Amino acid sequence: MPSSQQQTSSTPWQDRLAEVCREYQIQAPHFQIVSDRRGGRTAWSSIVTVYGKRIEARYWYDGRNITNAREDAAEAALTWLSNQANLSSNW
Repeated sequence: MPSSQQQTSSTPWQDRLAEVCREYQIQAPHFQIVSDRRGGRTAWSSIVTVYGKRIEARYWYDGRNITNAREDAAEAALTWLSNQANLSSNW
């Protein structure tokens, strides 16, 4: 791909979370995929650990949409981080 073309990220919340962690020199986010058997199907979600806090995705997803679960958790983590006084002063 020519350098003049920008590649659009398909994981903007995860990318932003990793960037914020680097900016504030805290450990990189660690994602965990979790499942829950519901009748004949399995629902999937994600938990991200960032700055010592485990933050769950808000929703459960079909197996084809595990990336959405990680994005959901990353968005929730960024919201949580932005509310932390010791980190949010520079945002």
